[in-house]
Amino acid sequence: MRVSVCGKHERLDCALTFSQATFSETMKRILIIGIGAGNPDYVTMQAVRALNEVDVFFVMDKGEAKAKLVALRREIIERYVKDRRYSVVEATSPERGPDNGNYVGAVETLNCDKQDVFERLIGDELADGECGAFLVWGDPSLYDSTMRIVGAIAQSGRHAFEYEVIPGISSVQALAAKHRVALNAIGRSVGITNGRGIAQGFPPNVDSIVVMLDAQNAFRHVAGEDVDIYWGAYVGTPDEILVAGELREVADEIERVRAEARAKNGWIMDTYLLKKRDA
Repeated sequence: MRVSVCGKHERLDCALTFSQATFSETMKRILIIGIGAGNPDYVTMQAVRALNEVDVFFVMDKGEAKAKLVALRREIIERYVKDRRYSVVEATSPERGPDNGNYVGAVETLNCDKQDVFERLIGDELADGECGAFLVWGDPSLYDSTMRIVGAIAQSGRHAFEYEVIPGISSVQALAAKHRVALNAIGRSVGITNGRGIAQGFPPNVDSIVVMLDAQNAFRHVAGEDVDIYWGAYVGTPDEILVAGELREVADEIERVRAEARAKNGWIMDTYLLKKRDA
């Protein structure tokens, strides 16, 4: 395990997990629960059981534009938690500043700011022997830093708690299901990258690639290739939008629809799958 230092905090490159059997009755517990990509029906039975162990839910508020994300978390809690008293504590989520050409540095600074908030919540809002939970959109393992942050806090020793991660249905899985398409071709490879990655073109030996966190319509960089795209925004929610087809033919439509949706909602959460047509 490698530990790096970010400001006054230690940061882990991989998080420790604990089986439920090791939890102490007097120690604080933290559950990192994947709640799926938008549809409350995506919540797994494992997640439902975990939700019903929680005393305090920590909900990160990302502002008025993303109020639907907070509302969805509350809907999931109210739907699935039965016969148990709990509290919901909202905290303002720090915003990422300009990266000034250093994206990784900007994200590390953001995570340090989030760690300050998480430490306050764990220290001030959770009593010994209680269980707290962070509800993570999609799956905690995919483009989310909650595991890293909670792992760093645990490793620092400033707060005594144990934690566990509950997987969820990611937007990648939901996107493929909505388009009724397999991520990979038989015997061929598939990759996952972000907008900055696909802007460099298809990686070697990859025939299908899922792209997340693309704020700049980076699919344009491969629009000249023989590629199909399966695009989705707000997948699993009432605002869901789906577009599919040969990339060179639907790129303009996706860009138009994406811009309209972002202007209407104030934010956009989209994912897409690119597949080489000869794969």
